[in-house]
Amino acid sequence: MKNFSHLLIKEIKELLNKQLIISLVFILVIFNFIGNVTRTEMKKAMAKQKIAVLDQDRSEISRNIIGALNMARFIIEEKTGDKEKVVQEIRNSNLDLLVVIPAGFGQLASSFQPAEVETYTFLRGVSISGRTKTEIVKALLNSTNEYLSNEYLKKKIPDADPALLKAPIKNREFVVVKEKQAEGSSAVVIGALTAQNFILPVILMMIIMYSSQMVITAIAMEKQNKTLETLLTVPVSRGAIVMAKMLAAAVVGLVSAAIYMFGFRKAFDFTSMDDISKALGGVAPILKQLGLTINTQGYILFGISLFLTILCALALATILGVLAEDYRTAQSLSVPLVFIVMVPYFISLFADINTMSLPAKVLVLAIPFSHPFFAMQNIMFGHLNLLWLGIAYNFLFVVVMLWWTTRIFATDRVLTMKLKWRKKKVVL
Repeated sequence: MKNFSHLLIKEIKELLNKQLIISLVFILVIFNFIGNVTRTEMKKAMAKQKIAVLDQDRSEISRNIIGALNMARFIIEEKTGDKEKVVQEIRNSNLDLLVVIPAGFGQLASSFQPAEVETYTFLRGVSISGRTKTEIVKALLNSTNEYLSNEYLKKKIPDADPALLKAPIKNREFVVVKEKQAEGSSAVVIGALTAQNFILPVILMMIIMYSSQMVITAIAMEKQNKTLETLLTVPVSRGAIVMAKMLAAAVVGLVSAAIYMFGFRKAFDFTSMDDISKALGGVAPILKQLGLTINTQGYILFGISLFLTILCALALATILGVLAEDYRTAQSLSVPLVFIVMVPYFISLFADINTMSLPAKVLVLAIPFSHPFFAMQNIMFGHLNLLWLGIAYNFLFVVVMLWWTTRIFATDRVLTMKLKWRKKKVVL
């Protein structure tokens, strides 16, 4: 046991090299920079925006629209003159939105005839604030339409409520999860769950890919530098050598993933911003009432599923590392593993495993990396049978792959096995 612990520490030290530490620190800096830029753009979108308005009508209704735009946190820059000249002027300025109220607008609107307002969006790039301006103007025009239609209905049918005439059917939405029920919008609940779980598939993919690549590269380098032969002469069983390499890569992979997760959450954490905090706070009681939250037991089950999946990836990576002849071959051998991991990653983003057809579900779940991608969803919605099935499957996969890897390390094949590609002969 003492020799095994020394071997494990040695493997961890070799993986935690200076290059890895520098790259992790660099990743934290990059995530911090992305977070600062994103939060700045979000604040710009919520702050007062400057727009241009050309009022050619000068009626009471047109002035009311400009007043509503002003109250909607817009800084109004009023323009005069010909429309084409104003459009050309805005094109050469830093403004990116022009609202034109044509002559006769007030007369048409007050007589309840179709009236038009023109909006010109000058695209100079893609940003959150640019989209927000147009959406706010649309919302204000919709409010104006609502007001004018209510006035028209009051004039024609004075004893009726305009809101009731336009929407006689009211919809009360309820969300049901098994025996639990809560009043609220299903779209809001799904949106909140999607936003909360957005980071998870990314982190899982990084953990599996990064850990497996470390093992493939480490074994290939040991074969290339002839240090694997020396390691096999140490008075430790070959199975212990395999376990030490896998556990060392798993530990370093989990630490790296934790740093990735910390940086990613810091980059995309908007809970300090009032508007988004209120939105999250509004849906939080609904999620709690429906039981769509994760408790300590759920996190433990997810951790078990994740750790077994990492061991599956490392077992495959160990065999691929043995087949690699040198560092360059190891890099090419890691590509098939990456593509296999990408399959459950994309499916978890765009599909529900529980609603897929049986052949497709079996095919996806046969990939040992698939199970942690769907673990959180299975825990929240009570599909624990599928979760335990995945844990048992991954455990069995690890045992079989570990037995196979130990058999390879127990013989000299670990030094002689190579995956040779057919080389073309060059004729001069």
